[in-house]
Amino acid sequence: MLQVPRRWPARLSVVDTAEMQAAKSRLRILEPGKTCWRIAEAGRAAILIDSESYYAALEDTLAQAGRSIIIVGWDFDGDIALRPGKSLLKLGPYLRSLVEAKPELEIRILIWSMAVVHAAGAPIPLLTGLGWPDHPRIQLRLDTEHPIYAAHHQKIVCIDDRLAFVGGIDLTVGRWDTSGHVAHDRRRRNTDGVSYGPLHDSQMMVDGVAAQTISELAGRRWLTATRQRLECSAIEGDVWPVGMTPDFRNIDVAISRTAPSWRGKSGIREGQACTEALLRAARKSIFIEQQYLTVMAFGRIIAHTLERPKGPEIVLIVNDKLDGSAERIYMGGNRDRLLAQLKRADRFGRLRVVHPVVPDTGGDCMVKVHAKLIIIDDTYLRIGSSNLNYRSTGLDTECDLTIEAVAEHDRAKIAAIRNRLLAEHLDRTVEAVARSVAETGSLVETLDQLSGGPRSLRHYHFPHQGITSRRVWGTFLIDPSRPLKFMAPLRQLALRAVSAGRPPR
Repeated sequence: MLQVPRRWPARLSVVDTAEMQAAKSRLRILEPGKTCWRIAEAGRAAILIDSESYYAALEDTLAQAGRSIIIVGWDFDGDIALRPGKSLLKLGPYLRSLVEAKPELEIRILIWSMAVVHAAGAPIPLLTGLGWPDHPRIQLRLDTEHPIYAAHHQKIVCIDDRLAFVGGIDLTVGRWDTSGHVAHDRRRRNTDGVSYGPLHDSQMMVDGVAAQTISELAGRRWLTATRQRLECSAIEGDVWPVGMTPDFRNIDVAISRTAPSWRGKSGIREGQACTEALLRAARKSIFIEQQYLTVMAFGRIIAHTLERPKGPEIVLIVNDKLDGSAERIYMGGNRDRLLAQLKRADRFGRLRVVHPVVPDTGGDCMVKVHAKLIIIDDTYLRIGSSNLNYRSTGLDTECDLTIEAVAEHDRAKIAAIRNRLLAEHLDRTVEAVARSVAETGSLVETLDQLSGGPRSLRHYHFPHQGITSRRVWGTFLIDPSRPLKFMAPLRQLALRAVSAGRPPR
């Protein structure tokens, strides 16, 4: 692998090769200290589309853990099943059985403290630790080290410092679904028996040095939240899921963080910087799947590319409807204002804003998009926990992974992943999508040609917006980009509400 200096000299004494040009591009876009924390090589990396594939791979790797399992999340519910319809074994008792069978294994679970109030998972085990977590080698802790109204939003699982999962999927209720997204799947039920609708998401799995680095990041968060320093637990052996073919081999992975300013430490905005750099780098296409899309700075970058005569095509896969009145007013209202700007800038017809549906009795059934995925030019692939909303730029704690494809075979892999996603949404074969992209040379034309079936991507119809350059009034309270200092006195009141029954340390 070509080694390059952190800063390039003003003049080079040799003629640049294609490999050097690619390396310089990587240095500009994925630069430690700016757009990412570190770049580490993964011996293998796989993209897991939808939680059925993620949960199955996770169960396989958990079974192979020897010393350490670290789970860091926004929410957690030990009553969920990792294989609904195939196994009645619940996640919590499964973790308990692992530590009882392996005397060296320790399990640490760190969850956002306010999940007991805001999240959908069962709060009692998080508050009391009764039941399956009641074991000396299982620690379930609530993370209170964050400003008022900030959320710990990372979704990370690390196995023995050898394998790591990062993405948008929490181990909690309302997340499991197949890639079929059937309108009424009986297996798609919460722990209280109540069913929920189809949900689309993604996760990345890596091993090698990349996994060790992510484990270090999770360990740092554990140290911040608990004051306990974790020792490296890397051991010999392979925990890669049996039968899982990696999408990439020997690939560099950039790890970008987001964290608020807290206790005298400056905030970290590597995720925002990475997003902006990726959007500016686009030359052929921008493909995004996003739960929220509200940051006007991101919208301005995309709008600028749409105004160029030969700029990239833009495909945005979003939610048709949002849950709750606050989400509809602020997340939905700001998204519609941003999209109105993009529509006005789309002078050459290169923008498509769509939402996924599956057939239901009498019409369409919406598929909720929970993914946080960006693909740029078949060259950059990013998956993580960050939404494209304001709080994910500087208030919440986030982790995102970005792959840059330098080699041709890796670029083909990224294109294949994008085609796989389109095939799922359009109810087409991957081969049909790849053939259409090859024939038309256009994602937009492919989308137009292959859409229209019962299961498909529908055009998003948003209301006309008169004022598009300003955020909805009050956004700084509902979707802030930094800690709200004037609300700091409320923090202690909020923490007291969840601390009385905290699990034993």
